[in-house]
Amino acid sequence: MNKSPLPHAEPQIPDGLPEHTLSVVVPMYNEAENVEPLLDRIHLALGPYPWPWEVVLVDDGSSDATPAELARCATQFGPHVRVVELMRNFKQTAAMQAGLDAARGSVIVTMDGDLQNDPIDIPRMVKRLLTEDLDLVAGWRKDRQDGLLLRKIPSRIANRLIARLTGVHLRDYGCSLKVFRGSAIKNVRLYGEMHRFIPAWLATVTTPRRIAQEVVTHHARVFGQSKYGISRTFRVVLDLIFVYFFMRFRTRPGHFFGGIGIGLGAMGGLILTYLAAVKLFLGESIGTRPLLFGGFFLVIAGVQMVTSGVLAELLARVYYESGTSRPYLARPVADLAEDDGWRKPGTST
Repeated sequence: MNKSPLPHAEPQIPDGLPEHTLSVVVPMYNEAENVEPLLDRIHLALGPYPWPWEVVLVDDGSSDATPAELARCATQFGPHVRVVELMRNFKQTAAMQAGLDAARGSVIVTMDGDLQNDPIDIPRMVKRLLTEDLDLVAGWRKDRQDGLLLRKIPSRIANRLIARLTGVHLRDYGCSLKVFRGSAIKNVRLYGEMHRFIPAWLATVTTPRRIAQEVVTHHARVFGQSKYGISRTFRVVLDLIFVYFFMRFRTRPGHFFGGIGIGLGAMGGLILTYLAAVKLFLGESIGTRPLLFGGFFLVIAGVQMVTSGVLAELLARVYYESGTSRPYLARPVADLAEDDGWRKPGTST
C-alpha cells in the first residue's frame, strides 16, 4: 500500500531500457517522518523496473528518530534497502559522498530525502543517460515549489553565475535529483559543501557535452523543516570561487599564484624604477613619498604570491599522490556478495 503523501502516479518504465544495475542514493538528516513515505514512493516508481536496483540511505548523524526509522524500514522492505550511518553530522556533501562510495550500481541516482524530488522521474532520466551515452542527467525543477524571495531568486542568480564561471550550462544546479554513470561519478571526490557543484566537478573528468538536464517533478515539503536558508547564498559564492580556481588551476596552482605575484612584482618594480630615476637624475627627495611605500609593498606581495604558488604546487602533488582520505566516518557495514542485496525483477514487496 502506498503511504506516500505525494499525488498518486502510475510508474512509467520506458521501453528499450538498456541493461544496467541501479543504485538510488539518499542522504537524510532529521527526516524521520519522510523515511517510510520516501521508500514507498521509490518502490512505487521502481516496482516494475526490469533491471536490479538498490537503495542506499545515508543517515547524516540525525538527532531525531531518523536512525531508528531507517533501521526499521530497511528490515521491512528487504536487503536491497541499505543504510549507511555516519558517526556524526558531516553535512550533506560528505553524506552524499558516503552514499556514492557505498553504491554498487553502474548507474547511480542521487536525490533528497524530503519528498520534494519524485522517484517517478528516475526511469525516464536513466533511459536518456544510457541511450544518449551521457555521464550525467541533472534534474531541472522548472515548476519549483519553493518560496520566491528566499529560495527561487537566490537560486536563479546562483545558477547563472555558476554556469558563466564554470562553463557547464544548467538551469538548476541545486536540484539533488541527478542520474550519473557510475564509472564517471566514482572519479569525483566531494569535500566541504561542494554537492551543489557536482556537474562542474564532473566536468573535470568528462566533457560538458556528456552532461544534460531534464525537467523533473518538484513537490512542496510536507514533513519536517528545510535545512536551507538565505545564509546559503554567501557560502555558495565562496564555494564558487574555489570551484573556479580548482577547474582552471587544479593541476597548476603555481600558475595562478605565480601569475598574480609576477603582476604585482612588476608593478612594484616599475614604481621603484621610476622613483630611482627621479632621485638620481632629478635629485628630488623620495623618502617620504607614499608611492615609495606602495612600490615596496607590491614587490613584497609579489614575492609572497610566488612563494604561495610554489607551496601550492607541492600540496597539489601530495593531493594527487595520496587520494585515500575520506570526508566522513561511518559505522562498519557487512560486505555483500556481488549478486546479493539487489531488488530484482519479479520480486514482490
